Amino acid sequence: MYCGSFTKDDSIRGKTAALSLFILGITYIIVLIVGLLSLNSKLEPIQDPFFSIMEILIIVMAPLMVVLMVEVHAYSGNDVKTLSLTALVFMCFAACITCSIHFLVLSISRQIESITALAWLPYIFSFKWPSVIYALDILAWDLFFSLSMLFAAPVFRGDRLQTTVRICLQASGILSLAGLIGPILGDMQIRMIGVVGFAGVFPVACLLLAKVFDRSDCQEYTGS
Repeated sequence: MYCGSFTKDDSIRGKTAALSLFILGITYIIVLIVGLLSLNSKLEPIQDPFFSIMEILIIVMAPLMVVLMVEVHAYSGNDVKTLSLTALVFMCFAACITCSIHFLVLSISRQIESITALAWLPYIFSFKWPSVIYALDILAWDLFFSLSMLFAAPVFRGDRLQTTVRICLQASGILSLAGLIGPILGDMQIRMIGVVGFAGVFPVACLLLAKVFDRSDCQEYTGS
């Protein structure tokens, strides 16, 4: 059934993507906490099996985040279509970069490390700062993801639920963006501010988005 620019199929896809991201996000948080608690020092990287589970979760989540932003764009009113499209583009950047990085780390990086002992390899493939893939992952989450959240936030306005969604998206974007302070200062503990944004606040926003999409499957959205 066609309902304005947002169809019933859009509602189903958006709700499914949002709920899936909420479940995967909560799972990621649990694995992250358990992995951190297993460390002897806060300066150590998270070890297996927790690290591999987190890698797989991110690879699965990345395409779903793009689907979610596609449906946010479909849901948006004509007066904010440019903003929602910008949010979608930034999310595509974030998803492509982080998915590529984590697939690379999960697959060939370990095979390379097992057959060679080159001293410079950790500066390419390690998630211990500083390294190339760590910097690229920060670019994906703390810059492109945060910009996607901030551009998507104005789409939601009006009643209490949509206002709450907007606030959650803004909080997720601002906190994620603040995570950039970490690598700038060379202090990855400060970067945890960004982790709170995309790993803590974003799943809450997804749960609320599922409610917004659920109630809008047969309502024409007017952008008010």
